[in-house]
Order: sequence, then structure tokens, then C-alpha cells
Amino acid sequence: MSDRGIVSSLRYLFADFIGDDDDEPPFLPEGLPEPVMALASEAIHLLIDYQGPSYARLYVDRLRRFVGKQGVNDEMLAEIARLMAVRMSYEDPIRIAQLKLAELADRPPGSAGSVDVRKFSLDELIGVLPAVIAEYILDALEWVGLKDKRVSIRFSTKSRFGIRRLKIEAGLRRWRLLSVRYAKERVWVERWLHMIDRALTKQPQAAPAMIHTATMIVGYGEVYRQGMADWHAIIDGLAKPTFDGVLALSDLAGAVAEARAAAMPDPRQSALKRKIAEIRARATAGAYVGVSSS
Repeated sequence: MSDRGIVSSLRYLFADFIGDDDDEPPFLPEGLPEPVMALASEAIHLLIDYQGPSYARLYVDRLRRFVGKQGVNDEMLAEIARLMAVRMSYEDPIRIAQLKLAELADRPPGSAGSVDVRKFSLDELIGVLPAVIAEYILDALEWVGLKDKRVSIRFSTKSRFGIRRLKIEAGLRRWRLLSVRYAKERVWVERWLHMIDRALTKQPQAAPAMIHTATMIVGYGEVYRQGMADWHAIIDGLAKPTFDGVLALSDLAGAVAEARAAAMPDPRQSALKRKIAEIRARATAGAYVGVSSS
């Protein structure tokens, strides 16, 4: 993560933690192309609802890095803006409670509420708590072998008790930026943006593929875990070595697409790892042939 990214994240985390987050909504970045304005404005409103004005300002600061940047056209900037908003509003139990409460405003008078049942692992539930508390609980759960145990959670607007519980769960928003999950998401977003930036410098034709890798990570539970693990495998096995000059991949975008096609719902990542090894072997062999024939 860049130093600037760390400072920005900590600044907005501190503002939310002490309750000093009554700022005005942030302005759109100066020089933002008109085709991206509506999308970015919608993202700002989403993130204010999700966490608060300071968090939306973090989004604007991150987006500003790519406004007017060489090699970034309007379409690419729009995708960065859209996908970054999606990842910064990641789905956790707090967000699900927020959305269930929002249903109340649209519910016709006298109509019955509804119940959503979601399955989470215990470490996901504990992960929404401040890290200073959660880490001890997670260590204990891992010690007794229950860290990955899945439990069903009801999100209900059918009773006063259910609504009261939703309000308590949604109220945990105040602590979200101190949570284990947020720490992971902050690091991921910054690394994703860094990979886009490196692509623009080292292999510009691969930048759209780097941007689009964000679509690998969705939802929560096993789908989220698998997507995150696959993303890191592709970045660590193909993108980063290419940018570092260790791997001679002339078509990184094609290699990423090939690897993504091989990814399957497999915690061991057997097919994906074989495909990455195959791509690396081809690149190494091609580089060796090029050196030998020169």
C-alpha cells in the first residue's frame, strides 16, 4: 500500500471513530470527465450511506489519482470508479442490517415485514468487531477448531425485536473501520489500485484487465474467500512478476484472462495453480528461445 493510501485511510478511520464525521459530502474530483460524473456522484451517496462523509472522501481521494492520468481514458476511469465503489461498500452483516432497515421506509403501512436468513462463518461474524477485541476471539475459535463453523443469522423486520436487533447490528457501523474485515479490504483496494498504476507504467495494454480483476471478489462467505484467494494467486503469480521484470509476459492481459478461465470453486486452487504454472513455463521458454536466437 502507498504511504498516501495509509495516511488517507487512517485519517478517515479516526474521524469516524471519534464521531467527528458530520462533514459535508465531498466534491467530485476536479477535472473528472463528464461521462464519469454521474457514476462517481452516485458512488459518493452510496458510501455516505454505507459509512459516512469521511469514507466517501477517501473514495474521492483514491479516484483522484487516476483523473487525467496518462493512459486512462473515460471508459477505464468509469470502471475504476464503479468497481472501487462496489468494493468499498463490501457486504458484511452490518451492511445487510442497514439494507433491511432501509426496507422499512418503503414498506406500505400495515404490511408484514420480511426475513432474510444468511449463512456466515464464525470468523466473518467476529471480523466485524474492532480488531483489538476480534483477534483474541478468533485465536480462541481457531484453537478449538470452530473458526470456520457456519451459522445462520436472521435479519428480520417482522417484529419489534427483529427491528431492534437490526438497529444494534447496523449501529456497529461506527466500529467498522476498526474491524479485521476492513483492514483486509483497505489493503486489498490499495493493492488493486497499485496494480492498475503499475500496468499503466509497465504494460498499458494490460491496465483494463487489471481494473476488471476486481470483479473476481464478490459477496461474502466461501464465494468471497475463493475470489480473494484466486485474485492474489493471479496477481502474485503473473502480474507482479511481470511488472517486476522477473517474468517475460508480453501479453499479460491474455494471461490473466486465461488464468481466470481456469479458476474453479476449489479451496486448493488445483486447476488455477496448474494454469499459472503453465503460463509461466511458456513465458520462460519463450524468453529463453528469444535469447538463444539473438
